[in-house]
Amino acid sequence: MIIVVGAGPAGIAAARCVLECNLPVTVIDDNPAPGGQIWRGEAINLGAAQLLSGTRVVAIDGRARTVLTEGPGGPRTLHFSKLILATGSRELFLPFPGWTLPGVFGAGGIQALVKTGLHVAGKRIVVAGSGPLLLAVAALLRRRGADVRLIAEQARPAALFSFAAALLTNAAKLKEGAGFAWTLAGVPYATGAWVEAAEAEGHVRHVHLRQGNRRWVEECDYAAIGYGLVPNDELHSFAADSEHVIPVPTGDVDLATLEGAAAGYEAAGQPRPSAKLERARRFGAVLARAFALDPELRSLPKSDTFVCRCEDVTLERLCGWDSFRAAKLHTRCGMGPCQGRICGPAARFLFGWQDTSIRPPAFPVRIASLVTTTLATNGETS
Repeated sequence: MIIVVGAGPAGIAAARCVLECNLPVTVIDDNPAPGGQIWRGEAINLGAAQLLSGTRVVAIDGRARTVLTEGPGGPRTLHFSKLILATGSRELFLPFPGWTLPGVFGAGGIQALVKTGLHVAGKRIVVAGSGPLLLAVAALLRRRGADVRLIAEQARPAALFSFAAALLTNAAKLKEGAGFAWTLAGVPYATGAWVEAAEAEGHVRHVHLRQGNRRWVEECDYAAIGYGLVPNDELHSFAADSEHVIPVPTGDVDLATLEGAAAGYEAAGQPRPSAKLERARRFGAVLARAFALDPELRSLPKSDTFVCRCEDVTLERLCGWDSFRAAKLHTRCGMGPCQGRICGPAARFLFGWQDTSIRPPAFPVRIASLVTTTLATNGETS
């Protein structure tokens, strides 16, 4: 049995390609329905694939070719011949004064909320951070009637020039960009700019912005701020040395779909070279260079700014440690409900730390599952 973890664009593409090769496939996803963040709420047809929704993989044993899952029916161990990890990405948040205030969202977060019913008509919204997602989010907000006051992109004009040049050679992306430009006509787009702080009276009321030596205040009802994406790679380390596990690289929806398809064919034993995939990878590399984070963003948090918002750990308390593990042991940074998924990537950017302490279970799990199941990774029990 081929198992695909993740039912976003990459996982869906992988499952469909496995089915195309006339092999059985099971898709595991922790959301109630397939589609991921990109295709949330859309009707997805996975054909003959077995779909386990609302189910999470909490451990992998690459040697035994098993995954431990926890879903509505409780814990379950599944065996695989090949395992495709299409676990997607999440937003990167960089702490700044006021980033935890009500009304301050991630760019992708507000996108998901709007798709599921958040009313934004007439609301003044500042969109900031980095990457093409900002344009997609701003366009969605404007179509829903929001007053998008500003898009602040941290990348500087010189970096964006190379991205624009690559865009001219990609007809599909150029068309998409033209659509965003039409929808966002009249909305200011500031480059080399970012939100330095947010202030509130119970709810965010305005944000402080900086662009070089210029500083100003923008009134808003919501702020949507995200600095690109980081991979959901918690499961990857459990099976890093297994030839039976195929990790799917992350990227925009087009690249993710192509990478997922390639993984599906590889798992089915029918690898197929794709010139389209190679072009998408080259475009993704250009995008990554163009929107690389400005080192000045490391100065955003102040000494009393929370970096770990789950455990209320400030920047000042983290500055004395030389690793994420040490900070975790002494401050509880990363030990709250998010288990380091928010503060971990932020600390990696701020301090250069790498989290080397990932072990099963990768996600919070019921005690009953721990009692009835042995968690293993690389053949060792834990």
